[in-house]
Amino acid sequence: MTLFENAKKQFEKALQHIDVSDDVITTLKNPKEVIEAQITLRKDDGSLDVFPGFRSHYNNELGPTKGGIRFHPEVNRDEVVSLSFWMTFKCAVVGLPYGGAKGGITVDVKSLSKQELERLSRGYVRAMYKFIGPDTDIPAPDVYTNETIMGWMMNEYSKIAQKHVPACITGKPLLLGGSKGRETATAKGAYYVIRELVKKKGLDPKTLTVAVQGFGNAGYNIAKLLQQDGYKIVAFSDSKGGIYRREGLDVESVMTRKREKGVVEGVYCKGSVCDVIEHQAITNEELLELSVDLLVPSALENQITEDNAPKVKAKIIAEVANGPTTTEADEILKDTTIIPDILTNAGGVTVSYFEWVQNRMGEYWEEDEVFAKLEKRMVNAFNAVYKVHEEKGVSLRTAAYIVATKRIAEAREAKGSVRYFQQ
Repeated sequence: MTLFENAKKQFEKALQHIDVSDDVITTLKNPKEVIEAQITLRKDDGSLDVFPGFRSHYNNELGPTKGGIRFHPEVNRDEVVSLSFWMTFKCAVVGLPYGGAKGGITVDVKSLSKQELERLSRGYVRAMYKFIGPDTDIPAPDVYTNETIMGWMMNEYSKIAQKHVPACITGKPLLLGGSKGRETATAKGAYYVIRELVKKKGLDPKTLTVAVQGFGNAGYNIAKLLQQDGYKIVAFSDSKGGIYRREGLDVESVMTRKREKGVVEGVYCKGSVCDVIEHQAITNEELLELSVDLLVPSALENQITEDNAPKVKAKIIAEVANGPTTTEADEILKDTTIIPDILTNAGGVTVSYFEWVQNRMGEYWEEDEVFAKLEKRMVNAFNAVYKVHEEKGVSLRTAAYIVATKRIAEAREAKGSVRYFQQ
C-alpha cells in the first residue's frame, strides 16, 4: 500500500459518520494538481546535475494552498501528494483559510556545499514560480529546509516578480518578514493539545513518563516544554540511534551534547562541563516499544506499523510527525489514545498563517501575542475534535477528519454542489 492510499483510508473512516455531497468526496480523493520539474544545478566544480522537484496542490476549497518544502533523498510524488493531503485536513481542523500543498526536491543536502544549496533553492523557485505566490500557494520550511533557505526563496521570487513579496513564503528570518515564535510553533501547538488531553483524562503530568522519537527542532522543543511541566523524559532518539534512562534525562544537557558531538548521549551538563551518566543505548525501533505513558513520534512517516504496533505499550501517542502511524497499526492500537498528526502538529502551519497575515498587514506581533493566538486556536480545535470523539464514539483521528471534512464541505456547498444543482 502506498503512503497516499494509507492516508486516504483515514479520511474514508470519517465518511462513515457524516453526510457530505458527492462533490466533496470526489474532489478530496485526488490532488487538484501535481507539478513535477527537473531542477538543474551548476556544481562548484563546474559540472551540471539534475534533481527531481515536486509541488502538490491538493485542495483549495478554503483558500490558497499552504505547505512545506522538504529536501530529502526519499522525496517522491507519492510522498508530496500524501503530505499535501494531510495538510488540507490540518488547515481545516484548526480553521485556517487555506487548502493543502507540499513540495520538495529529491536530494541529499549533506552532499551539497552552502553555495550549491542556495543555487538549488533558487532553482526550485524558478521552476515553480508560476504555481506559487501569496494568493495561490504559500510554501514553508520542512525536513532539511530552514529559515535561511526560505529567505533565499523569497528573495528569488521577489526578483522574478520585480517587487518585494514577503508573503509568498513563510518561515523566513525575522529581518525578512518572519514571525516571532515560528521556530517553536510546532512544539508549542503539540504541547497545548497534550496539555488539554491530560486535563480531560485527569492525569498528573508529574507522574507521567515520555519517550520522544526524533530529536530535531520539534522533538527537542516539545520535550523541553513537557519537562518544564514536570513530565519525566526517559528516552530520545535521532537518525543515528537513541538513549533510555528510567530515572529520566535532562533535555538541555542531551541537546548540548548533540550540538557538540553530533550524537544523542545520556549526559548531565553543568556550565560547559558535561558528564556522562548511566544510560542504555537503544534503537529507534526499541524506543517505540518502551513502557511509557506518552510516546511522541516526531521523525518521519510510517514509524508505527502492523509489525511493531502489537509491541507498543504507550498509553497515549501524540503524533508530532506527519503520518507516523499506518492505518493497519491504528486498528491494532484502537485501545490506545492517539492524538492525530493533523491536530497535534498544526501549530507550525498556524504560526505560518500568522506570518502571512503580518506580511500582508505590514504590522508585526510580539512573541507573547503570537503564542496567545496560537494557544486559543489549538485549544478550540482540540475541544471541537474531542466533542465529536465523545458524541460519536470514534477515535480522535476520525473525529479530527470529521471536523475538517465538514468545514471543507461547507465551503464546497457555499460555491454550489450537486445537491444545489439537482434541487
